[in-house]
Amino acid sequence: MATKQRGRPRSFDRETALEQAMRAFWEYGYEAVSVAHLTEAMGIKAPSLYAAFGDKRTLFEEAIETYVREFGGFVDRALAEEPTARRGVARMLREAAAHHTLPGYPRGCMVISAATNCTAQSEEVMHGLRERRQHNVELLARRIGADIERGELPAGTDARALAVYSATVLQGMSQQARDGADRATLEKVADLAMAAWPDAP
Repeated sequence: MATKQRGRPRSFDRETALEQAMRAFWEYGYEAVSVAHLTEAMGIKAPSLYAAFGDKRTLFEEAIETYVREFGGFVDRALAEEPTARRGVARMLREAAAHHTLPGYPRGCMVISAATNCTAQSEEVMHGLRERRQHNVELLARRIGADIERGELPAGTDARALAVYSATVLQGMSQQARDGADRATLEKVADLAMAAWPDAP
């Protein structure tokens, strides 16, 4: 026999509240956003936040997953769908110019900017985001290495260095977007960055 659900029914839309939390973390960063700030942005009381999402760190992790699913997947898609690393990175950077300057959303990339200057208490949050960024570098290096083996890039190309260079441009574009650079400017940066890639043999 099924037991009746105890407690009052949830009086807010969880996905909408999560979207607002994501925006707050994206715009201000993990440490700068207090629980009071979150509850105001989400339109709920603290007990509801804890009941629905757990603590602040758990909410942040779910917000990051939402961000990656809705806004950050262009990196993996570009590298998976384009036939060469060069074309994949070119697409990645041009799409970054668009995603980092989306109208109506915070500027830049949440994975890059949400936990840059945190205290020791937030070390695990910083580590989690660092791992996500490192994943992109490793993905880039593998795609570049595969192209070297196929002869798409010169045999002497340093796959790791080129991957780090490309990730550095990506991260720099995020910061420039937060500082006010527009999409057209960032697209020019993307084109200049690709000019530094080694010519095909």
